[in-house]
Amino acid sequence: MIGYGDRARTQCEVVRLFRETHPDLPPLNQGTISKIEAQYREMGHVRKVPSKRQAVVDDDTKLNLLLALEENPITPARQLARDTN
Repeated sequence: MIGYGDRARTQCEVVRLFRETHPDLPPLNQGTISKIEAQYREMGHVRKVPSKRQAVVDDDTKLNLLLALEENPITPARQLARDTN
């Protein structure tokens, strides 16, 4: 929307225009617009880029996770992650 159509717009104008055009969607803020614009300028698209970050888990943590799952096999993964840091 920044350079869409008849003219260039500021980020504040894009926020306002988005809210007017899409009242049924959650509103965007200027920080979100700034991040989207930066990604577009850097990569040429705004598709979500998958993270390549891998969690590093030592053997003690793995053992603790296995024990926790054995005690309660329906424990949510997020809770396990929180409990084992």
